[in-house]
Amino acid sequence: MKKNNIILIGMPGAGKSTVGVVLAKKLGYAFLDSDLLIQSREGRLLHEIISERGVEGFWSVEEAVNASIDADRTVIATGGSVVYGAHAMEHLKDIGTIVYLKLPCEEIAHRLGDLDERGVTLREGQGLVQLYDERVPLYEKYADIVVDCLHLSIREVVMQIVGKMI
Repeated sequence: MKKNNIILIGMPGAGKSTVGVVLAKKLGYAFLDSDLLIQSREGRLLHEIISERGVEGFWSVEEAVNASIDADRTVIATGGSVVYGAHAMEHLKDIGTIVYLKLPCEEIAHRLGDLDERGVTLREGQGLVQLYDERVPLYEKYADIVVDCLHLSIREVVMQIVGKMI
């Protein structure tokens, strides 16, 4: 049985958490930020987990946490790297509708600023453009709904999601 969750995926800075809170209020759903869940379960900030365990180690923690989410009538904002965990993505697809918040790379760069501070998982020598090019096909693969967020307000993004869910 598919539960009534909405899972937001996309690049860091795409607005998953911000849109998620507003969408949850509009629908009368709960809101869950999986990055905060990871921090809570690990007792450390994301960038601390990445420093201690490395990028791959972080991804395995992220996958385990996301694969264990048990929610209903919840908007779930995921971390940008959630799509690297196939098991977690299968689980999220089983429990809800996956919505990809799409933005061009230039807009992501403008919104993000310092990548290390944001807890963005970059491999050695990898820049934002390479990361973007690597992740976009994964977001598109898993998405049930794609919302192009460029030039849209938070409210307009929420309205698009609601409109596409009907």
